[in-house]
Amino acid sequence: MKLTVISSAVALALVGCAVAPVHAAEAAQVAAAPAAVKLHAALRGLWHGHVEHTRAYALAVKAHDAAAADKAAKDVVANATQIADAVGGFYGEAAGKQMLQLLAGHWGGVKALTDAEQRGDAAAKQKAMNDLVANGDAIAGFLATANPYLKKDAVLSLLTAHVGHHAAQVREIMQGDMPAEAKTWSAMQAHMDVIADALADAIARQFPAKAA
Repeated sequence: MKLTVISSAVALALVGCAVAPVHAAEAAQVAAAPAAVKLHAALRGLWHGHVEHTRAYALAVKAHDAAAADKAAKDVVANATQIADAVGGFYGEAAGKQMLQLLAGHWGGVKALTDAEQRGDAAAKQKAMNDLVANGDAIAGFLATANPYLKKDAVLSLLTAHVGHHAAQVREIMQGDMPAEAKTWSAMQAHMDVIADALADAIARQFPAKAA
């Protein structure tokens, strides 16, 4: 995959958290375009990377493996930095910095939730969830300004589902209920595909020349 295609995909990954529904005919046309196919693949990989690293952190915390937890945390930050840097390259340095701050807030909430769940700290868990809700609203507001096909309510809806998956997964891992976690993990990955695929459609509508 060419670097320019990957850069465009990464730059718009967070911009495409949610989009207005695309008509079936339009979606079919986008899917038929080689550039759109590449974007679908690149964005799926990007979003899957986020949940893979956060899951790895939760598993390491459950296992009391400090080294693995540290590596997973660094991987999450590296993924977020890559996305933010690309967003900055597409929308400007200020936007990239703002995106990194928002992603840091999301990861901070997920990490705090994971740590609190492991300790059995109900108050800390509630605070982490409150922070994640506030952060989701902030991200939704930011992303809704970037693309004419993005709506804040739709963005917030997808982010709310994403946070819900994190919360369920962390709880199940800490309880040792891996059969339940396997179901959550499957749903979580499918949700990442929904976000990535919706983004590819949105890019084709906002930037038809790049998707041609």
